[in-house]
Amino acid sequence: MRVHVVDPAAYTPPYDHALCAALARAGAEVTLVTSAFAYGEVPPAEGYERRELFYRAAVGGPSSRLRAAVKLAEHMPDMLRYRHLARAAEVVHFQWLPVQHLDGHLLPARKPLVLTAHDILPREPRPGQLRAQRSLYERFDAIVVHSEHGHERLIGELGVDGARVHVIPHGVLALPNEGLAQQLPDQLRRSPSDRPVVLMFGLLRPYKGLNLLLQAWRGIEDAELWVVGMARYDIAPLQKAAPENVRFVTRFVSDTEMAACFERADLAVLPYREADQSGVAFTALGAGVPMLLSDVGGFPELAATGAARTFPAGDAGALHTALTDLLADPNARAAMSEMARAAAGGKYSWEKIALQTLDLYGSLLGKGANR
Repeated sequence: MRVHVVDPAAYTPPYDHALCAALARAGAEVTLVTSAFAYGEVPPAEGYERRELFYRAAVGGPSSRLRAAVKLAEHMPDMLRYRHLARAAEVVHFQWLPVQHLDGHLLPARKPLVLTAHDILPREPRPGQLRAQRSLYERFDAIVVHSEHGHERLIGELGVDGARVHVIPHGVLALPNEGLAQQLPDQLRRSPSDRPVVLMFGLLRPYKGLNLLLQAWRGIEDAELWVVGMARYDIAPLQKAAPENVRFVTRFVSDTEMAACFERADLAVLPYREADQSGVAFTALGAGVPMLLSDVGGFPELAATGAARTFPAGDAGALHTALTDLLADPNARAAMSEMARAAAGGKYSWEKIALQTLDLYGSLLGKGANR
């Protein structure tokens, strides 16, 4: 089966790589069609072909206005160029479509189209983007979501035909595992080795609840909180007010630095105010790090494995209590870690996910899907 996995803006290279490699191991002929990742290196292709078709003239840093303008100008011609390339595929599986109001008119024709709804709706939408996203869903033969929560939301909130919505879990994201102690970011290397470490990792956006976490952290003195990830809003006031046992690394970190952070972490915390699922959670799951999650989106489904606990979203007092309880109970954390490893090798393994995904592709080909 000839499959194209398409992520024009390279929003999720680790996920794209893991999915493509798993599909290839399961026997598919896979091409990842994407763009150059502006933040650093990406995993080498394993058993699949990688083609950087999109945004080849974009220059400047990841946050450069010039780069953003060039990408926008290139988007339509690149999508049209991809329509021609898509003739070689039997199934086209988009991961992201960044210009929703245009993309619905630029999709390949006469073949099954699949979209993974990593976000059911954009969390920080531009004018008209929400309506465009709703309309875009109607152009696909199948929509993949990573949780039952996402399934219910697409059908109940957006009115998508349930026959086109398929729950396929997000797989665990593997990390490098050699020489990690030396790869911690400089800001973290001087941390006392005898203190438990709580890790908040990933791009920092308002909905991820950093301010709530810092409020809940008040009074916790015998542990360290590491906040690691590029900030997409002004967190300087939060940094200034944070206690001494909170350390910040507010930049993009390499894979080896990320792996070192998770190796050192005793607990990962995701105090999100909203979410469908999170790649950070599946990185922690793969690393065997117990998690403390807000009870939003698909997070309770992860907690049901025993690898995580939840607290009521937005409740700083409940988060403080959960943090202190888990920090004081290494046996509970160890049991959660074992549950995480079991879940990573079971429901959330890429081998199972690849077979589910190929079954979906096969059903669409059997139906001659084409909207």
